[in-house]
Amino acid sequence: MEGDSEREGSSWAHLPHVCLRHVFHWLDDRDRSQAALVCKNWSCAMHSGSLWRCRTITFYGQPSRTRTLEFQSALWYTKKFGKYLKHLEIKLLNPYNTPFIKNFQVTMKGLLSHLGKSNSQLVSLSIKYLELDCLIWKNVARAQFIKNLASFLKRMSKQLDYLNLKGARITLEEGCELLNSLSSLTNRSFISEINIEDFFSLHLSVYTSALFHQTMSKFHSLTILTFNYNCISDELLDILREHSYHSLCTLNIKCHTHDLHGQVVSVMSWANLAKKAPKLNVNFFFERVMKHDHLARILLVEIPVSSISLRSCYFSDPDWTMKPTLTNLLPAYWHGLQKLTLELNNNHELLDDELLQLILSCKRLLFLKVWAFLSVSFMERLLQNRAERKCILTTIKVRIYTAQDDSTEEERLLADIYRKFKYLIDSELNYFVITYPMV
Repeated sequence: MEGDSEREGSSWAHLPHVCLRHVFHWLDDRDRSQAALVCKNWSCAMHSGSLWRCRTITFYGQPSRTRTLEFQSALWYTKKFGKYLKHLEIKLLNPYNTPFIKNFQVTMKGLLSHLGKSNSQLVSLSIKYLELDCLIWKNVARAQFIKNLASFLKRMSKQLDYLNLKGARITLEEGCELLNSLSSLTNRSFISEINIEDFFSLHLSVYTSALFHQTMSKFHSLTILTFNYNCISDELLDILREHSYHSLCTLNIKCHTHDLHGQVVSVMSWANLAKKAPKLNVNFFFERVMKHDHLARILLVEIPVSSISLRSCYFSDPDWTMKPTLTNLLPAYWHGLQKLTLELNNNHELLDDELLQLILSCKRLLFLKVWAFLSVSFMERLLQNRAERKCILTTIKVRIYTAQDDSTEEERLLADIYRKFKYLIDSELNYFVITYPMV
């Protein structure tokens, strides 16, 4: 038995690197460091570049003894394995005071410096939710961080293909400085995907800025652009049509009640872009922008809309009604709409008939998510139409709000409906429907 054990241990020690790498791929950093101490073969396999191509470095803002080595660990990793990186994600979670931010800024300076000197493979960079407009970001730390990041982007501009700075919340000038860094070496950038959702500070009329338009004109191969509606203008749409028409596939546009969205964008600008970029799909995400006149100014018929999300959260406002939007605006996209999300506190109006009619009119609608006050019978009618192939939904996620404390009866009816359409649901649908008391 002892000989068998030795032979088994020996076989593990000499396991081919391709097998070891597959196992090590699933280990976290602590387990990897322990595995590397087993023997020379394992240590050598641990240094394989394929194990370190994708990396998420998380800085936890909550004070804790276990967090004290995070900054040193991030720098150590960058020095040791940074040359292999292709995809890097930096997470800053719940920063709590100015000294922590200062440590983060200093660490990022070293991290970006090491990467800039050693890495020639990085194609994807994500640093989300920096929230540089928070008071804990003092002017010196903020300015130094932006300077270091701009320098790094300039160095990586020829190879970087994806940049995500969602939630940076910086000034117009600072934002354009960072974006300009991607084109500073050649005066044009060929990066394909940029996420600048909530990139600029609140309440900025970015759409009026000549500096922003000049910056965006330097991008010549955009495939996916994610941004806020307060950036949209005729000038921007013309820039996209002129420089990225051959590659542009997706525009993800967020419109929040705190972002300016009252500008007038011409029908012709959208029509010209859609004509020049035939692969284009536009996805809208509305948060607490619910009034029909506001939506009608934005949702023009000429936009090739693929997805719409309308979220009022838990706010209820008797001044807005969803019926005109469901009956007049959204049906205009019957030929292209594939995904519809509605999260509404519509306790002052029932929408069963209008919503069902909209679903049946959208011939390509595959995904439906609805959180709203609905009758349980709506689900039976929807599933009956799906069974009769009057719609092609493959995902149905519904939270039926109810004003009753006890929803036992509604849950019983939903169970009956599920049993009635069980074969359809189990074989063809991603289905999740519950009741949710709103009292």
